Amino acid sequence: MKKNVVKEKSFAFALQIVRLAEFLRNEKHEYVLSKQVLRSGTAIGALVREAEHAESKADFIHKMSISLKEANETEYWIELLYQAHYLNLQQYNSIRPKIGDLNRLLITIIRTSKERGGK
Repeated sequence: MKKNVVKEKSFAFALQIVRLAEFLRNEKHEYVLSKQVLRSGTAIGALVREAEHAESKADFIHKMSISLKEANETEYWIELLYQAHYLNLQQYNSIRPKIGDLNRLLITIIRTSKERGGK
């Protein structure tokens, strides 16, 4: 069985986001931003899973594109949490590269799918 890197990485990232949201609520008593980053950070993998059973190549590209939008939004929330001092440098450095990797991976998948005949 072929390994699905984006599926694995987006799920592992979602787990890290769940822990981050829990930390923000319990340790920092931050409830609004924690919900935002939880929603967008877990949506990435959910959309990747939806794309696995897309009805067409265009539907696959659409779902992956929405996943990319959620990844980009999550990157924004992580940066905001760091700049607002809810995350220290070590926490930021442990999560920031992972969302960057997911963004690049999703961009590559979308671009390749379009080149191979998608809309």
